[in-house]
Amino acid sequence: MDKKKHLKIDDHQIINHLKNELDKARKETNDFKNKYLRALADYQNFEKRVREEQETVRVKGKQEIFIQLLSILDSLEKAEVFIKDVGLKQVKDSFCQLLRDEQIEEINLLGKEFDPRLAEAVDVVVGERDNIVVEVLRKGYRFGGKILRVAQVKVSKKSEIQNPKSETNPNF
Repeated sequence: MDKKKHLKIDDHQIINHLKNELDKARKETNDFKNKYLRALADYQNFEKRVREEQETVRVKGKQEIFIQLLSILDSLEKAEVFIKDVGLKQVKDSFCQLLRDEQIEEINLLGKEFDPRLAEAVDVVVGERDNIVVEVLRKGYRFGGKILRVAQVKVSKKSEIQNPKSETNPNF
């Protein structure tokens, strides 16, 4: 009988030892799982960051090319004023369609209040109201919601003189 009692004690010790080992193994498994999940999340964040950086580089490259191409469009538009040629118009129209396809938009400023974020005032002329764009000398463009190139414009300034005829000089 002593042997049965001794076996039961040994069995309990073995069972407790095995339970402890199982708990350790489960804890170690959870630790490895958590480390794996953290490493996976870090890797996914790294991939996302690389994709975003690649997209940024791609967009900046496009912007630089389109800024240079806009000067060609300026030349085509100037030539169109002096040369009435169907071929020239077709080239310019194709060029404008390419810009639209790439989501490059002209900034419409004529008759609107001057905004220094959208345009550069290169001349000021007398007008009926202050700070209104009266002429666009070089068009401005947006790309992806950001300014690609500011416009160059003439801006009105209201005349300080209320009566155009001066009392001291009747011919004025």
